[in-house]
Amino acid sequence: MSAPEIASDARAAPKPKSQSLAQSFVSGGVGGMCLVFTGHPLDTVKVKLQTGTQYKGTFDCLSKTIATDGFKGLYRGMAAPIWGVTPMYALCFFGYGIGKKVFCEEDAFDKLKLHQIAAAGATSALFTTPILAPGERLKCMLQIQSGDQQKFKGPVDLGKHLWKEAGGGMAGLRTVNRGFGATLTRDSVASAFYFSTYEYLKKMSTPEGADGPSALSTVFCGGIAGIFNWAFAIPFDNLKSKIQTDPDTFKRYPNGMRSVAAEMYAQHGMGALTAMYRGFSAVMLRAFPANAACFLGVEYTVKFCNNMGFH
Repeated sequence: MSAPEIASDARAAPKPKSQSLAQSFVSGGVGGMCLVFTGHPLDTVKVKLQTGTQYKGTFDCLSKTIATDGFKGLYRGMAAPIWGVTPMYALCFFGYGIGKKVFCEEDAFDKLKLHQIAAAGATSALFTTPILAPGERLKCMLQIQSGDQQKFKGPVDLGKHLWKEAGGGMAGLRTVNRGFGATLTRDSVASAFYFSTYEYLKKMSTPEGADGPSALSTVFCGGIAGIFNWAFAIPFDNLKSKIQTDPDTFKRYPNGMRSVAAEMYAQHGMGALTAMYRGFSAVMLRAFPANAACFLGVEYTVKFCNNMGFH
């Protein structure tokens, strides 16, 4: 081997350890908990803006919520995503791992074949929606409560009420899972951009000779991935929130998202797309720190697992 070849080989980055599905599952759960604790207050603001008209904007909603309910009002409904977030994000990253095995060629990450990575990311929605859809339904219903209009004590109380009101059985399952299709659509689109953006930035941020980016770079990559995730997901999220919180959804929106979109177009005309982005600033304010925390938790959990010999 010639001297230049030896030097080149010495500078080459060590090949990262292959991440197992078990590691994906565990690290995803940790990342999800980090995300919820960081981002829930602004998620509450987002839902209030999407479902009400009494607020002028993000900071108006934030200040009025604190004035009416205190800081605890920003964390209302957090029990539902916390209960579901560990298995949901575990399944999200597990599903992404499955998607990588199905769609990604061996050099997909070295050569940044983003269409393959995006397809792998979209696969994660198939694993998360069965948990996330009912959790989102309960969360959104609790978040729109305010002041003396707090009819339900928490997700269990609300879930029991919805089940009983529908008469149980298939009708009960249907009402608790209202917005299932909208949630699946939102998350498949969002996850495609989420993971492909993160993997691209991670590759670009990894120094030569290193097996991954620094902690600060990971925060940046995760935060920007979260912004891309929501930039494409928020119109679907807005439609979903309306479906899940309107008391007459099945009559008012018989065709789900298509019915909501048609109603918004009838009300706003060409401004319907702008209306679908209502709550955008709250989402963007939340997206960066929440997803930065998520990926930081994921990456360091993977490193911990590797150091402990858990593969």
